[in-house]
Amino acid sequence: MPEARAARNRARRSGGGAYAAALVRRVQALILTFVMSLAIDPRSGGLISPAFAGPAAAPTALAVPAPPPPQPVPPAAPASPSATIPGFHGPPPDFGGTSASGPVRAEPAHMPFYVATKGATTIYVLGTLHVGDPYDYPKNQPFRPPILAALAASATLALEISPDDLIQSQDDVARYGVCSYACLPRLLPDALWRRLAQRLRGNPAALDEIKKTRPWLAALLVETYDSIAAGLQTEYGTEAQLQNVYLRTRGKIVGLETLAEQMRAFTNLTLAQQREMLAQDLAQTPAQNMDDVKTLHRLWRVGDADAIAAWASAKSERLARTPDVARTLDNRIVYDRNRRFVARVTAIAAPNRPVFMAIGSLHLGGPKGVLSLLRQRGYTVEAE
Repeated sequence: MPEARAARNRARRSGGGAYAAALVRRVQALILTFVMSLAIDPRSGGLISPAFAGPAAAPTALAVPAPPPPQPVPPAAPASPSATIPGFHGPPPDFGGTSASGPVRAEPAHMPFYVATKGATTIYVLGTLHVGDPYDYPKNQPFRPPILAALAASATLALEISPDDLIQSQDDVARYGVCSYACLPRLLPDALWRRLAQRLRGNPAALDEIKKTRPWLAALLVETYDSIAAGLQTEYGTEAQLQNVYLRTRGKIVGLETLAEQMRAFTNLTLAQQREMLAQDLAQTPAQNMDDVKTLHRLWRVGDADAIAAWASAKSERLARTPDVARTLDNRIVYDRNRRFVARVTAIAAPNRPVFMAIGSLHLGGPKGVLSLLRQRGYTVEAE
């Protein structure tokens, strides 16, 4: 049917943008990349559900609030986060506007950016955010000069997942995250299902579709709704902007894990871990979750990976419903992947052939973060 073909084409085009459509994961853990590559159509704001009635059925449009259209560069900096947030030393610089001496030049986000060196081997490490705002990447200079210089010097750009793998493996989300019937109510305790149904009471189409998902995917979809409502846009994710710059002069982009490996971090979760994941997403109101997305965005703009990690860790402890289960969940979907990222980027790196590594900013800081793991391997790591 023409409608089915159109839905499939929208899904392909959405995935083809690689990280141009990405998901902000819950702030305690990490930022995922694969779900939003399938789920959000940046042109319409609609969620393309992988749910299907049978093997040959096409994806269906899932009703979610459309994100706001791109806005012009604002005349002033966004509101600063609370002064109690660790590592925050004031608001980001102004973006645009005028002063007595003339126009104020828009400045790119600072972003967490580090240089890891071991002899003649260099790894540049950038903490990314998979959604953003237009003022994060001014057209005249989307990144700070040290970041642009590092990109120009690097023989390889290493992302969490390569764009090619992301496109080729789209069906895995449907295969491992979606049921052919309304399985979710059967997989959740009654109290947790009622809480989810109450959260989506104003969006019956979304509720009907989410019934067909397994708890881990339901959790990601709930987060998606709150991320869209926070006003940040997928087309301003860091990876998409990096590729826009890098591909003009270079061409080698690799993934530090495959989509299948990333998927297994979720599909191998126990039912208790999946329930914990969803329960944490429902522990706060949508407004509180939106505030968290905005706070993470502000901290990312400031660019201190350890401050981000401290804030995320404190939030994780507060939201944990079952602490022991929550810790095993973090190990599976955050720390195991950190170790894989470091093992693979150090295998790629070679003397006098710098590698530019760009991964979610929540992976970098803290004692189990990527920066600490690089130091354990003998690298000197310095903020740039």
